[in-house]
Amino acid sequence: MVTGGSDGIGLRIATRLAAAGAEVVLPVRSRTKGEAAAATIRRSAAAARVELRDLDLGSLASVAALGEALCAEGAPVHLLVNNAGVMTPPSRQTTADGHELQLGTNHLGHAALVAHLLPLLREGRARVVSQVSVAAARGAVHWDDPDWERSYDGMAAYRSSKIAQGLFALELDRRSRAGGWGVTSVLSHPGVAPTSLLAARPEVGRSGDTPQVRLIRWLSRRGLLVGTPESAAQPALLAATTPAPPAAEREVQFGPSGPGRLGGRAAEQPLYPALRSTADAARAWDLSQRLAGVTLP
Repeated sequence: MVTGGSDGIGLRIATRLAAAGAEVVLPVRSRTKGEAAAATIRRSAAAARVELRDLDLGSLASVAALGEALCAEGAPVHLLVNNAGVMTPPSRQTTADGHELQLGTNHLGHAALVAHLLPLLREGRARVVSQVSVAAARGAVHWDDPDWERSYDGMAAYRSSKIAQGLFALELDRRSRAGGWGVTSVLSHPGVAPTSLLAARPEVGRSGDTPQVRLIRWLSRRGLLVGTPESAAQPALLAATTPAPPAAEREVQFGPSGPGRLGGRAAEQPLYPALRSTADAARAWDLSQRLAGVTLP
C-alpha cells in the first residue's frame, strides 16, 4: 500500500514495486487520478496488479472506513509506504476534523491508518516506511499548539508535521520490538525534486506555482544539486526492501547522499537531531493517538 501514489514520487514508488511483482494497493482521494495512475503503472509493467481504494487522509472517518473494510477482508499487509503529503498552504486550513491541514494530512491521517491496519500489519510482519523531509533537519514539534490555532507559520507547521510523523514512526518500531509485533518501521526522505508539493494546488489555496518549485525544476532539468521524481523515489524503495538491520542499529533514515541531502544516490544516514529523542517519540505517540482518536498498544 502506497499513499499519495497517484502522482509524483508516490507514483514512481508504486510503479517500481508493481514491476517487482508486488500487488499494489493505491488509496486515493480522486478516483480519476487513481485510474490514470493505475494505467501508467500497467503501461510500465504489463502484468502489474494494482487496486484502487478510496481514502482521504484529511478525514479520520475515511481512514477508519478503509481500515474497517480491509480488516474485514483479512488480507495481510506486507508493506505500507506513508508517502502522501501537503506543504505550506499560504494560509491556515483545516481537515474535516478541524486539525491544521499539514498536521492532519501528513501525520495524523497516517498515524490513524497504522492504528486501523495494525492487525493486518502484524499478520504480514510488515515493513512500514514513513516519508519525512529535509525540512525536518530543523525545527521541532509545535507541542503547545499542534494545530497552530494561535498563530500560523506554513513552513514551521510543515516541519512540525514531518517531525511528528518521524517520531511516531520510530516509536512504532520500538513498541513493535518490545511487544513482539513483527512490524519494522523505518524512515526515508526524498530530498528535493520537482513534484506537486510546491506547485499550483487550488485545493490548498495556491493558485500558481511557487518561485521555489520553478527553481527546483530548473535545477533538476540540468542535473544540479536536486533530484528528479525518479531519484527521489529511491530512498523509500531502499527503506522498503533493504534487509532489516539489528535493533541496536535501526535508528537511521534513508535519503539522498548528495550535498545537503537534496539529491544523489539513496543511502543510509543518521537521523536528524529532532528525531533522536526517545522521550519526544513517546510524547508524539501519545499526542497522535489523542488527536487522531485512535488507541494503540
